[in-house]
Amino acid sequence: MGRARGPSSSSRQYLKEAKINAIQIRRLETFVYRAPLEKPVVTSFGAMRDRPAVLVRVSDGDGASGWGEVWCNFPSCGAEHRARLLETVIAPMLWGKKFGRPEQVFEFLTERAHVLSLQSGEAGPLAQVIAGVDIAVWDMISRREDRALHNMLSDKTVIDVPAYASGIHPEGAVDTIARCREIYGHQAFKVKVGFGVANDLAVVGAVRGSLLADDRLMLDANQAWDVDGAREVLAGIEDLTPDWIEEPLAADAPRSEWQSVGEATNIPIAGGENVRGTDEFVEIIDQAVFDIIQPDACKWGGVTGCLRVARRALEAGLRYCPHYLGSGIGLVASAHILAAAGGDGLLEIDVNPNPLREALAQPFPKISGGRFAMPVGPGLGVEPDLDAANSWLIQRHDVTA
Repeated sequence: MGRARGPSSSSRQYLKEAKINAIQIRRLETFVYRAPLEKPVVTSFGAMRDRPAVLVRVSDGDGASGWGEVWCNFPSCGAEHRARLLETVIAPMLWGKKFGRPEQVFEFLTERAHVLSLQSGEAGPLAQVIAGVDIAVWDMISRREDRALHNMLSDKTVIDVPAYASGIHPEGAVDTIARCREIYGHQAFKVKVGFGVANDLAVVGAVRGSLLADDRLMLDANQAWDVDGAREVLAGIEDLTPDWIEEPLAADAPRSEWQSVGEATNIPIAGGENVRGTDEFVEIIDQAVFDIIQPDACKWGGVTGCLRVARRALEAGLRYCPHYLGSGIGLVASAHILAAAGGDGLLEIDVNPNPLREALAQPFPKISGGRFAMPVGPGLGVEPDLDAANSWLIQRHDVTA
């Protein structure tokens, strides 16, 4: 999957030798950004009229700190709310607590927030802010150990990971694909569908006709169809051999419906961005509901949860391809998880305009030949350029123990 630089010490050895009480968070900062768009990013269920981002920085009081990102795409007004959850709910849970390993922070917060998530109906937002904290803690600890994050998580160091161009709207899809191939060398492309049967069939046909012999095509319905609708479209495009169809049904559709769609087509089924919880993923993997497993590290699980899911999926003979659509910190974190997990998965790179992608992850990794270069520094290997992103900053708070 990735080209290795050479052997390195196993992360398991570090975690085994980690001293108890090694991690104590004493400061938590939140940054809310919103960058305007000239043209909305449109999916089958709605449109993004700006690009929001919520970053979190955690510090241990001894000079070590790390960055994480919280999913906040829909609705964009939820960005400020998630930042407030971080400041007023999650941060107080951490004060005075000590942890021996990074994953213990995720486990502790998930357990502590469980009843609150039921009482408040905020299961999604709480999971998302916990995911952001988890990424930040792993960044902090691997920086403290002066090791790249993926090298903390696995026994090898990876130079780059394969990537694909994502978020391609049907309108102008052929031109977008040509641009992505020319600029970044992409050879794999994911196009949005779910805009009506006739339109979907026409777009997929046109896109397939424009691809080169070695190019790969994926499709994303964003939960647009019911079982009959999915079967109708998939029957019409099966001969065009897409690599996968993503979320053909609502994420909470009965497993029997997902399996029914899978049995009716030769096209592999992908999903997972809207699945939450280790137990849920384990059931999906064990029942082979999806062929491609796609957890989103900023939406649930962070590094801890998503790496566990990725390894479980690979052990079951499935593919792990991380879902991601946000700013730069989450993208780079997803790359590290993919590099550590191994397998033949691809990194999802949104090709829609988003100035926060580069500004909030500097130095931004190079994308060339359809591959995403892994940062070489410790931790995530990138951090936000706060000055460059300042014009999009709409809220910043700093809380301490």
